[in-house]
Amino acid sequence: MADQVTIGLIQASHDVHGDEPVEVHKEKAIEKHIKLVQEAKDRGAQIICLQEVFYGPYFCAEQNTKWYDAAEEIPNGPTTKRFQELAKQLGVVIILPIYEREGIATYYNTAAVIDADGTYLGKYRKQHIPHVGVGNEGCGFWEKFYFKPGNLGYPVFDTAFAKVGVYICYDRHFPEGARILGLKGAEIVFNPSATVAGLSEYLWKLEQPAHAVANGYYVAAINRVGYEAPWNMGEFYGQSYLVDPRGNFVAMGSRDKDEVVIGVMDKKMIREVRDTWQFYRDRRPETYNEMTALLP
Repeated sequence: MADQVTIGLIQASHDVHGDEPVEVHKEKAIEKHIKLVQEAKDRGAQIICLQEVFYGPYFCAEQNTKWYDAAEEIPNGPTTKRFQELAKQLGVVIILPIYEREGIATYYNTAAVIDADGTYLGKYRKQHIPHVGVGNEGCGFWEKFYFKPGNLGYPVFDTAFAKVGVYICYDRHFPEGARILGLKGAEIVFNPSATVAGLSEYLWKLEQPAHAVANGYYVAAINRVGYEAPWNMGEFYGQSYLVDPRGNFVAMGSRDKDEVVIGVMDKKMIREVRDTWQFYRDRRPETYNEMTALLP
């Protein structure tokens, strides 16, 4: 593998009103994102990550069983299959965050990882599920209505270009999983998100650079843009970025535009940083048992 790998991060608005049928949302969003993936490839991207539950609005703003129909099996559902074909055609790795159904009616917030030859490598299921109101109109991040907590651990995927970990949105507030991904050899961790101004923005450029520094890897953070009707619970503020193991921003998107953010990761920097800061050597896991024994 080459030391330098070009990363493409896709941030986009969702253009369909929430009252429209689920099928309309998925069709329009998938069509839009295929074009953005093609643009990312044309600009040199080798690993491309889409935003959280990319093929619809952030429907967790309400609690409505309508949205269960958006879920698909992974990898046997049509969206995963379609993007496997696209990855093979373009020769790119794709991190594909979609709404997963397992069995009859078990649901997860999931990202499939597809290699550059179209091979399905596996999936990560979001571990930490929020349930919090935003504003005074009954809207919120009502994710426990839609998703079970993940049960597949913190896998690292050995892709054609880099060893990849995935954290999804709210996961980023929890350093424990981020460290596990580093221990398992991740060189870059992708965090597809859907988050609004007024709630999390002050943390957006703090937490994930801190994960990158503490764990000696790159972090790619992706957020959608715009307002989504009929909920309009806040501005999805974009600013998707790639940050290096020293905490420097390599590339950053705009606040309010559909955009492919391109940045280059350098694996030599990962080695240099880890040679300087021996956090993995100096950690003391035998002293951390209380973390899993203590109740809040």
